[in-house]
Amino acid sequence: MQKTFLGLGAILAMMTLAGCQTAQGLGRDVSTAGQVIQQESAEAM
Repeated sequence: MQKTFLGLGAILAMMTLAGCQTAQGLGRDVSTAGQVIQQESAEAM
């Protein structure tokens, strides 16, 4: 039973780390898109 909890804990930790990397990548994409929009709007003025 202790091995089961250890295994589940390891899986949960891996999923958490993978989720953080995904959110970080999404944040970079949104930031880049915002910069492009700002540049385009500045050029339009």
